[in-house]
Amino acid sequence: MKSVVIQQPNQLVIEERLLPLPGAGEVRVKVKLAGICGSDSHIYRGHNPFAKYPRVIGHEFFGVIDAVGEGVDSARLGQRVSVDPVISCGHCYPCSVGKPNVCTSLVVLGVHRDGGFSEYAAVPAKNAWPIPDAIPDKHAVMVEPFTIAANVTGQASPVEQDVALIYGAGPMGLVTVQALKGVYKVKQVIVVDRIDERLKMAQRSGADWVFNNGEQSLQAALDEKGIKPTLIIDAACHPTILQEAVTLASPAARIVLMGFSSEPSQVVQQGITGKELAIFSSRLNANKFPVVIDWLEKGLIDPEKLITHTFDYHHVTDAIELFEKDQRQCCKVLLTFGQ
Repeated sequence: MKSVVIQQPNQLVIEERLLPLPGAGEVRVKVKLAGICGSDSHIYRGHNPFAKYPRVIGHEFFGVIDAVGEGVDSARLGQRVSVDPVISCGHCYPCSVGKPNVCTSLVVLGVHRDGGFSEYAAVPAKNAWPIPDAIPDKHAVMVEPFTIAANVTGQASPVEQDVALIYGAGPMGLVTVQALKGVYKVKQVIVVDRIDERLKMAQRSGADWVFNNGEQSLQAALDEKGIKPTLIIDAACHPTILQEAVTLASPAARIVLMGFSSEPSQVVQQGITGKELAIFSSRLNANKFPVVIDWLEKGLIDPEKLITHTFDYHHVTDAIELFEKDQRQCCKVLLTFGQ
């Protein structure tokens, strides 16, 4: 089989590898589609501190089960599945409180263990979630990105009367817009970014008001409209955002941090306690695959609005470079395998 392998930072090859045999409790997935994420680019460029090389990247993937390991029901053969990349131990403290996404021995497919940019992948059977026939393949491959939004909203518990402010109209900001509007019916969702084309994508995903903060002050614009956000989500990951969010937030608001910046943020504690703000963080997803599959079945979200490009996996280098360089036109890029 062919696999996309990052041998070392900036060294990508398509390598011939042995067909994997599923171990006990595993299934083998014949991969049909995979999505490119920022973390794939970070591993490729050597900017992911968790990755070990060589590595088959890819943690957003969909396919069909074509082999099962010991202890797995053979009835699963032929199932269309979307794969949860989060592998956890199930018994440490985080796992015991429903947070397997920060398991003390966390393994993420495509980061700590070979992932889905391959013609075949062996994965734990419990991580391969059956996809209903009514959900098309290119929506099934988008389950994982939407689990990020499911995790964020699971932390913050949005309600219809919220006024939500999202920093960043990249893929993670856009899936969150769709969840807030389509699932939680939040009355006002504001998206701020510095790229007008991305802001138009946010409008297509349901944002009520978009704002380019590269052109004028966000605080001044909110003050002029008398808006105090009750829910603020940082999907842009810049160290200055936290203090601005604390300043802009309504009393009793919630702030959710999604980013992985290693740069320090300076924040005045009094602003947090004076308003009794709640600050959450969100990483990966905690058992959110069935949640998102249900959203798709009910038509509450529309992955179609985010998919902008599709490449055959042989052109993966071109696909990643487009993803990195064309932030104006490019949102979600899919790779096809064995079509």
